[in-house]
Amino acid sequence: MHHPKENPWKITGEKVAYDNPWINVTEYQVLNPSGNPGIYGKVHFKNFAIGVLPLDNDMNTYLVGQYRFPLEQYSWEMPEGGGHLDHDPIESAKRELLEETGLKAANWTEIQRIHLSNSVSDELSILYLARGLEQFEAEPEETEQLVVHKLPFEEVYQMVCRGEITDAMTITAVLRVRLLILENQL
Repeated sequence: MHHPKENPWKITGEKVAYDNPWINVTEYQVLNPSGNPGIYGKVHFKNFAIGVLPLDNDMNTYLVGQYRFPLEQYSWEMPEGGGHLDHDPIESAKRELLEETGLKAANWTEIQRIHLSNSVSDELSILYLARGLEQFEAEPEETEQLVVHKLPFEEVYQMVCRGEITDAMTITAVLRVRLLILENQL
């Protein structure tokens, strides 16, 4: 499929509106694709968004529940976290799985890369399937008050279908793994 390679947006100025260790927000003065002046805000993420769908030999997976401050609501998700852009993302995935669930996996497969909100941010998510699970002690971060539930994968798939899980990375990973199961690729 062919598409234009040239950026139709012209930047005429920029200023940092906010910066912390995790994100940077820049406001750009632009000429839009029609040539009219305007502004565009971009949220730059300083980490990868990492997601891990653990799946044991009995086709169970693990969901992590926590209150999400930006949403002001509780959320059920696969183990997730950030990974430094200059580190191998698989190492971040291994760390997150252990921190949040106490699990270590013998087999890792990258199953998807997604941009989470590409109209306003450059956040890239890398999703993994973790197999060959072994239980150890969880090591949650001080900002995490987590509840972990082991559930049959099919039940988690049904939760996604009913709209009970709204986290984009979890939905993507569950649907991707469901396709792998249906296509006998697991």
